[in-house]
Amino acid sequence: MAKAEVVKKRAPVKTRRPPVGASPGTLIADPAARRSELRLTLISPQKFKTIENASIDDVEASCRKWPVIWLDCTGLANIQLIEEIGRIFSLHPLALEDVVNTGQRPKVDFFEDHAFVVMRMIDDVTSHRYEQIALFLGENFVVTFQEREGDPFDPVRKRIESSAPNRLRTRGADYLAYALIDAIVDSYFPPIEAAGDLVDGIEDQMLHSTHKHQMRQLHELRRDANVLKGVLWPMRDALATLIRNDVAYVTAETKVFLNDTLDHSLRLIELVETQRDMLTGLIEMHLSLSQARTNDVISYLTIVSVIFMPLTFLVGIWGMNFDPASSPWNMPELKAYYGYPLSLLFMAAVAVGLIAFFKWKKWL
Repeated sequence: MAKAEVVKKRAPVKTRRPPVGASPGTLIADPAARRSELRLTLISPQKFKTIENASIDDVEASCRKWPVIWLDCTGLANIQLIEEIGRIFSLHPLALEDVVNTGQRPKVDFFEDHAFVVMRMIDDVTSHRYEQIALFLGENFVVTFQEREGDPFDPVRKRIESSAPNRLRTRGADYLAYALIDAIVDSYFPPIEAAGDLVDGIEDQMLHSTHKHQMRQLHELRRDANVLKGVLWPMRDALATLIRNDVAYVTAETKVFLNDTLDHSLRLIELVETQRDMLTGLIEMHLSLSQARTNDVISYLTIVSVIFMPLTFLVGIWGMNFDPASSPWNMPELKAYYGYPLSLLFMAAVAVGLIAFFKWKKWL
């Protein structure tokens, strides 16, 4: 990373809330929310159908004709559309309120005929941009709400569209929900592993020489690790809750796969914790190396000063205005024929003697 790299300021994640005293389940759109668009994916063992820019009529017409329905809503600006989706699938109003009020903590809530899962996903690996994704799971449907375009679900979509037999086409909505959650969890591996490689590179650089920009990099990476820790721990708790609860719309077979996703989340947490420990150690090492370098510079300057102190003393004495003609005690050396070169040789001998003494003491 170049020294002149500009430090990017991050906007804090804010949780939008309805006004104080508002009725529970009140939906208020964020003024900065993206325009809402629907993508409807209809799945059966024999075939599938995808409707881009679907309408509410398309959703209502397909609800009872297909064994599994996946409705993906991108953008949360259209409150009326979100309320209509809630009406069609009988989604709990409190859960819909959490959908609109982004910045929620990852969690799982269970209702009579559906579950509500909130997670944080990375929709842009390059910039590490996070967003909230809300997922509703019912007997034969999965409804997802995203803040904006960009998600890690393309592998899931390709598996659905594949002509080869696969579990996404033959199993129920709970397996589709597992596949989406697993894609979200696995999307954290590339940026975390890339951060680990960057930490190793900084460590190798520091062993050769320390620079000021390395400290900034280390603090940036530790802040990233703290953000990831705040996301992954509640995500792990949410997955554990989803596995432990016995609900009719999550089968025991799907829980086996969810256990694997839980293991992935635990591995991610271990990676992040290891990186945080390494970053803390590297920051301390950087400070120690910088202090040691400063001490070395001060030591060298002190030695140079000590060497020149006697030389300055001698030059100061010889530079005084003595008159050897008036008295034999007034430095007769001033009249010596070889006085100048002898004085230089004497000062050089003093300097060399001091250097040899410092080396003997192992101060150099």
